[in-house]
Amino acid sequence: MHASLFLKVYLTLLASLGLVALASGVFMHFGQDEDEGWGARRERFVVAMLPADADAPSLQATLTRLARALDADLALYSAGGQLVASAGDPLPADLLERSRRHGRDVMVVRLSDGRTVAARMHQPWRAGRNPLAYLALIATLIGIAAYPVVRHLTRRLERLRQGVDAWGSGALATRVADDGSDEVAAVARSFNKAADHVERLLAAHRTLLANASHELRSPLARLRMAIDLYEQTGDKGTKSEIVRNLGELDALVEEILLASRLDHLEQLDHAEPVDLLGLAAEEAARSGVAVSGTPAIVSGDPRLLARLVRNLVQNALRHGAPPIEVEVEGTRGKALLSVRDHGQGIPQDETARVFEPFYRPSGRGEAAGGWGLGLSLVRQIAGHHGATVHYEAPADGGARFVVEFPAGIAADISV
Repeated sequence: MHASLFLKVYLTLLASLGLVALASGVFMHFGQDEDEGWGARRERFVVAMLPADADAPSLQATLTRLARALDADLALYSAGGQLVASAGDPLPADLLERSRRHGRDVMVVRLSDGRTVAARMHQPWRAGRNPLAYLALIATLIGIAAYPVVRHLTRRLERLRQGVDAWGSGALATRVADDGSDEVAAVARSFNKAADHVERLLAAHRTLLANASHELRSPLARLRMAIDLYEQTGDKGTKSEIVRNLGELDALVEEILLASRLDHLEQLDHAEPVDLLGLAAEEAARSGVAVSGTPAIVSGDPRLLARLVRNLVQNALRHGAPPIEVEVEGTRGKALLSVRDHGQGIPQDETARVFEPFYRPSGRGEAAGGWGLGLSLVRQIAGHHGATVHYEAPADGGARFVVEFPAGIAADISV
């Protein structure tokens, strides 16, 4: 920013104040009738009080009353400069010869009939005050008071810019101060929120890439060995192993691509009412697993919801033990999908990590590999449908995964 914004804002404020003062002065200048201004009215007042044809006693009496009312020393001179009448302390004899004004406390006014009135105020007379001077003084005071306000505002913007520049240069942990309730604080909070989101995405991508590269080693190594053996023996069993490893690689790449797409998905591309019980029954039938429960309608993407059910069933088949139980429960405003197996379950201290990408339970060997992205995708798909997924440990053993679609997402139907 290099203080340019501060200078622009502050100079704009000063220029606005200057224009207001100038416009006020022009208005006062052209809006005042010169003929009927204070000077003309003052002279008419003095002439009316001290008419030229009045006799000396009347003029003296009037001048005395004016002197007491104004708390001043007054003197009236004829057109020839002779003293006609006076009240209060005597004024300097050479007042008319020296100047029109005698110091700050004496004012001399010449009337149109040639006479002259001199006044010395007992309280100092401050004549000739210029309204523009007051406007300039007010503008100056406002400008001085506005300096710290404008500087504070632009300094916060400068800190925000520096934080954005630092974050853009690669310091992803950079955050800016977001205190306050104005627009600058709102922009700072939005930046911090976006920075948190981007940092989480990048961290997730780095973890995904590291784990995916590690998980790809095993099928690739097996595939290369199988190809070498097949070239030497032509055995059909070896060919089947090649096909199986290729299928494993294809499934893993598909999961990685889907996980990446879900990371960047703001909202579902397509949503429609889906019969969760029918969809679960169709997906479970592919693996020979029965489904029970009551019908329930949820709103979502049928393909993603089918993938959610498929991953839960495949996870139970691969890492659990039969029988596999899939149940859908539809209640008013809520739908529950649960998949249970009767295997060993998850260690109690690792249940929080079971939905992590490529999670590997304790004691599982390197050759056995991790759990891939199946449950991680289940959590992502559930989140995009406003649902939650959690793990339960039944009292009689095994593992149960429950997906809950909240009110407003699910609705029961009658059969």
